[in-house]
Amino acid sequence: MNRIFKGIFDYFISVGNKTKESEEYSEWIKIVDELQRKINYRFNNLDLLRESMTHVSFLRKVNPDHKVISAFERMEFLGDSILGLAVAEMLFGKYPNSREGSLSKIKSKVVCSKFLAKKARKLNLGRYILISEEEERSGGRHKSSILADAAESLICAVYLDSNMDKAKEFINNFILDGFEEDIKKSEFINYKSKLQEYTQGLYKKTPDYQLISESGPDHKKIFRVKVLIQNEIAGIGEGACKKKAQQNAAKEACLKLEI
Repeated sequence: MNRIFKGIFDYFISVGNKTKESEEYSEWIKIVDELQRKINYRFNNLDLLRESMTHVSFLRKVNPDHKVISAFERMEFLGDSILGLAVAEMLFGKYPNSREGSLSKIKSKVVCSKFLAKKARKLNLGRYILISEEEERSGGRHKSSILADAAESLICAVYLDSNMDKAKEFINNFILDGFEEDIKKSEFINYKSKLQEYTQGLYKKTPDYQLISESGPDHKKIFRVKVLIQNEIAGIGEGACKKKAQQNAAKEACLKLEI
């Protein structure tokens, strides 16, 4: 066990296991087998899995008086490189007649945060991330940036626990599976559906779209719409019809919320 997690255990003992973070950690221990079954890989060193799923906000909460070196961020760094190599190797073999520029374009779409976050959501990876109560309240468990980082951190954990072949197996099964179709679908993102999924998961409510104004002649109307979450404006959009304006408002909200 490394010193970071020894500090976590000491913290839980000192506070009598009554904090939100200690409760979350206890719950994590109960569901860790579920995650291992889901990814079809059982860790030899469970500390590696724990480190890969412990967000820096959680460490800062339990150890506020010290500078925290986050294993999560370090593992995300290495996982990013492992993923990049695995994807490049796969594309090199799959498309023998493609030029470097075309391969790079496909690779950039596969390793981007948006794509990785989508794959992480399929695994419901957010459920297994240890985060602080403050980050939880801000919707951190659903943020694309955190989910993408967690996916890369998990790749690193598998690699460190076993070898490159096992890491590639995980990548092939859970990141690259159906990647061509996923890339095609990603050309159009239904931001309204994406935002609704986020608000229902966090607040058990759907976004509220309200018309701000409509202008222009009948044959060339421009609609302006705002979307509210918890009675606060999350985004504003315009379009030639109400649906398009709502879609653009939802897009602005998604970008602001990093989902």
